[in-house]
Amino acid sequence: MKIVFMGTPAFAVPSLKMLVEEGYEVVAVVTQPDRPQGRKKTLMPTPVKEAALALGLPVLQPERLRRPEAVAELAGYAPDLIVTAAYGQILPKSVLDLPPNGCVNVHGSLLPKYRGGAPIQRCIINGEKVTGVTLMYMAEGLDTGDMISRVEVPIGDEDTAGDLFDKLSTAGRDLLKSEMPRLAEGRVDAVKQDDNEATYAPNLSRDDERIDWTAGSLDIFNRIRGLVPFSGAFTLWNGETFKVWAAVKPEAAKQAASKAPGTVLAVNERGVEVSTGDGSLLLTSVQPAGKKAMSAADFSRGAVMSPGTVLG
Repeated sequence: MKIVFMGTPAFAVPSLKMLVEEGYEVVAVVTQPDRPQGRKKTLMPTPVKEAALALGLPVLQPERLRRPEAVAELAGYAPDLIVTAAYGQILPKSVLDLPPNGCVNVHGSLLPKYRGGAPIQRCIINGEKVTGVTLMYMAEGLDTGDMISRVEVPIGDEDTAGDLFDKLSTAGRDLLKSEMPRLAEGRVDAVKQDDNEATYAPNLSRDDERIDWTAGSLDIFNRIRGLVPFSGAFTLWNGETFKVWAAVKPEAAKQAASKAPGTVLAVNERGVEVSTGDGSLLLTSVQPAGKKAMSAADFSRGAVMSPGTVLG
């Protein structure tokens, strides 16, 4: 059985490696084009491309998979099954119809909850306690295909999006491994999603990364950890971006602080304490504009931020 694998970030790498290690015939790997990164805008390969090249697999990087030339190149590999994991593009019908055994996707949520491109970050931002991975057949809609199997994964109280990516990446690999023998035999029984229960997790915007200090302390804490280690949450200090990479999980909501939300209450080795909509939050890792992320202790030693400063 010939398999084409599609994926882009590190989340997808364990699934790709598993297919090769288990002896499945992966004839090609499709991933996003190299993108410029860093201040020097150096073109960087995707994690899946790096893994595929290390495994000696052909790599395709179409800018738009729906273009006729991209579909024709893919068809040349005559795949029996297409497996995707966080590829980053919606597969057009012309691609969905290629493999006789269908196209399956390893999706990082318990569908139909959190359809879309940022399910892992958004479930943490929303304070969920449990998420999981769904193996599903792909359809033309956004994560609307029939579900083959699901597995639950608990979310720790202080898990970051990075922590959960790792957990779900491993769970997705294991789920795909357990279902591959049936998938190799042809289409398996699958369950339709209940669209009435669907929720959505669109890709994050700049506004999603901005801290609203009028929100509750726990909500802000969840937003911070839901953006680590990727974009990071931010506020403004003297008109410039001030990123927050870690905070102490707050206790139960307290009475609103006497200072306006966003007011700095203290700056010391313990952290930067900021007033919120229902109390305060202690920031323990921050990044002023133009500098690297640093601990609260390091920041406090050279900080010009003082109590009474208003952030945001």
